[in-house]
Amino acid sequence: MTAPATTRTIAPRIAPSILSADFARLGEEVARLEAAGADWVHVDVMDGHFVPNLTIGPPVVKALRRQTRLPLDVHIMIAAPDRLAEAFCDAGADYLTFHAEASPDPVRTAEAIRRCGTRPGIAIKPRTPIDGLDDAIGACDLVLVMTVEPGFGGQAFMADQVAKVEAAWRRAGGRAEIEVDGGLDDSTVVPCARAGANAVVAGTYVFRAKDMKAAIEALRRGVVANHPSLRGS
Repeated sequence: MTAPATTRTIAPRIAPSILSADFARLGEEVARLEAAGADWVHVDVMDGHFVPNLTIGPPVVKALRRQTRLPLDVHIMIAAPDRLAEAFCDAGADYLTFHAEASPDPVRTAEAIRRCGTRPGIAIKPRTPIDGLDDAIGACDLVLVMTVEPGFGGQAFMADQVAKVEAAWRRAGGRAEIEVDGGLDDSTVVPCARAGANAVVAGTYVFRAKDMKAAIEALRRGVVANHPSLRGS
């Protein structure tokens, strides 16, 4: 199995998704996230084929890289991820997460991303079993469990995916960030954190909040108070 070099320090990573931002003011929106205490900026890339929506490409990621010091957590929901992975790495992605369902050889895809100097991540759709993905998880620095069907923001949290979060956490053995994306708020973050998720993607909850900083801090408290490795810290 190919594995990241070291067991990493578990820390809460709050990664608001710019899918819910005002795209006409994207630079200002990212600045707001930074001022509000976000840890990462989550960038949803959709190609209109792998998922039924179309968003952005490498030029926007490159522009965002110039706008913020925060790590860019880029989630490519695209068919044939190997074809465009290098372009997103070159654009400034710190993490580049591709879908297990889209790659014929996830380990090879992860290794190609790592060779570009970017941390690879693997995403798993709700209907995709985690069984059989141990080698792919071992090759990645992040495992993203989708708690909605990918494609659109504002969907309801799928509670039946919490068991998959726990399975991902156990398989990763502390070598990868465990991330959840879809319907996350101050309530739904709790079972995910208890199951081992330390990285939380939230779009609607953060960008529609009256107080963005308070929303981000509520998510952070939910992780710290409930994650098996962080409780009492």
